[in-house]
Amino acid sequence: MLFRGKQPEGSIWRRFRASSDGFTFDEHDGIYTAHVVANAERVVDLFWTLTDLLGPAVDVHIDDLRSGRSWHGESLPLPDVRDAIARLRLLLARFGGTQVSVFTSEDQLSLNEHLELYIYSKSDKWLYLLEGRGLEEMDRVQTRSWRIKRQAFPAAPDLVNALAGASERLGLGHQ
Repeated sequence: MLFRGKQPEGSIWRRFRASSDGFTFDEHDGIYTAHVVANAERVVDLFWTLTDLLGPAVDVHIDDLRSGRSWHGESLPLPDVRDAIARLRLLLARFGGTQVSVFTSEDQLSLNEHLELYIYSKSDKWLYLLEGRGLEEMDRVQTRSWRIKRQAFPAAPDLVNALAGASERLGLGHQ
């Protein structure tokens, strides 16, 4: 039978899900935290996709562990930030070693240097949004986070240059 029409987004996510894809979800003192683990491309794509659910103006923080440079900007237009992330997605997924956070007063999405996604929120809405993308809530995820020195990340001059260019286009300040 030929499938006609648009395939629901949740089923597309499930189709490419690995057994290790999942997330933990917790609440402490009114702050909900999700920790998402999947393959590199999926996590970076999920990070970019979920930023669309933030408010129209966001704050951004980027920390490039290779170069030791950090940038920060406040009240940036969400479409500009999403465009910058879209241009970086392939390089981020390939090399890691960069922390990117996009946040509002209510929600924060953070991609860490090990390509894991953390979500912090004053609402539990992210639980349902992650499940809707085919991720499974688990008691514990198999994390890739470990302590790595800056020098341990492989050289990635294309990513370092792309981060500097994106920061300049967004008008981010150095920290």
